[in-house]
Amino acid sequence: MLAIDHIVIVAKDPAQAAADFEQKYGVMTLEGGRHTKWGTYNYLAYFSNDCYIEWLGIFDRSLAVQSDNPLVQQTVRALEADFEGTIQFALRTENMDQYLHHFATADVAYTGPIQGSRQKPDGATLEWRMLFPNLNATIGPFMIEWGKVRNSPPSEHFLNKKQVKSVTCGLAADIIAQVYQLHIADHAVQLDNAMLILEDGEHIRFELE
Repeated sequence: MLAIDHIVIVAKDPAQAAADFEQKYGVMTLEGGRHTKWGTYNYLAYFSNDCYIEWLGIFDRSLAVQSDNPLVQQTVRALEADFEGTIQFALRTENMDQYLHHFATADVAYTGPIQGSRQKPDGATLEWRMLFPNLNATIGPFMIEWGKVRNSPPSEHFLNKKQVKSVTCGLAADIIAQVYQLHIADHAVQLDNAMLILEDGEHIRFELE
């Protein structure tokens, strides 16, 4: 079963955007780190149902523009269009190879797996793989598989008691079923740690509880 891993909010100033969110919702945020080969960096908020929010920004536009990572490309396009807000979310899998096999046999186009890494402020290195189903004009969630170390808060102090209750997006039910192999009931999918709600519209939104 898949789980919500994280929600991506693009921001011109991730530190300020995270601080504003912290004040509005009463949660704790912290600096994440830099993705040196992509020219991006982030701030984070961790939640008790094993997921987090990422405020993603660009510190080196020349690197970001040249990146072949679809999420980085999406971030560049959003900021160039003067958009700040939720642009994407990731579904966590423990077996990305299974989805690679499924995509190959079901003739689903995809980009990846793309290797990712960043150094945390404490010096530890996180590593992961990202897999992006190509859904034509529709932007669907990407899949992520963590390496030996999961992205987790440096201490319990930074783990918010609140949870991400649901994520709502405009994906069609047949895409959810065919591409992500998820069962839909009443326009929703029960993931491991939250609900995925399908609703007409281009924007992604989420609800905390």
